[in-house]
Amino acid sequence: MKHIDTIIFDLDGTLLDTLEDLMDAVNVALQKEGLPLKSLSEIRAIVGNGIRNLTDRSVPPDTPMEVKDRVFENFRAYYKDHCKIKTKPYDGIREMLSVLSDKGYKMTIVSNKTDPAVQDLLQAHFYPAIQSAYGERENIPRKPKPDIVYLAMRELGASKEQSVYIGDSEVDYQTAKNAGIRLVMVSWGFRDRAVLEALGADAIADTPEELVQIIEAL
Repeated sequence: MKHIDTIIFDLDGTLLDTLEDLMDAVNVALQKEGLPLKSLSEIRAIVGNGIRNLTDRSVPPDTPMEVKDRVFENFRAYYKDHCKIKTKPYDGIREMLSVLSDKGYKMTIVSNKTDPAVQDLLQAHFYPAIQSAYGERENIPRKPKPDIVYLAMRELGASKEQSVYIGDSEVDYQTAKNAGIRLVMVSWGFRDRAVLEALGADAIADTPEELVQIIEAL
């Protein structure tokens, strides 16, 4: 029996390139309030810890709370209907998931994105290779708290010893550490390889094919 049998994937920056849709939604929300727009590189640097944090980090530091609230609500309303315009899996992801599914791994997604958006994206891009996903839910703390990871593991019948978390950012690193499970980071997402190396992940994959090899060797 393989030592690892369960793979828990982050979504944005790991499986899906969501950056342009996120940027567009942020800029629609900012434009409605007459605030400066953000570039793709600016969004890349601040994404990864839920949409409220994303919108709060996108406004000028002295922005009043009522304006922050409107930016968040405008972002959420726009993104709900526009989360799949430019979003797509990174090259090689679907093939990688097919290989891992054929090898018998249990797989799931855990994201700080709202749960309805996560379920929508699961069905659009990854089902049936991945059959479950968990987004931000009421009364469950967001990553890097480990609660939603534990929920996914319970429903999959997974153990810490046989699970691995796959992510691309500082939040993912801390999530895996808080959950007490192994971590592999991917360099094609929202953070440069140098940032991932500084964090000290168990391993870093530069391609989906390499990720399969790393998982099989754990």
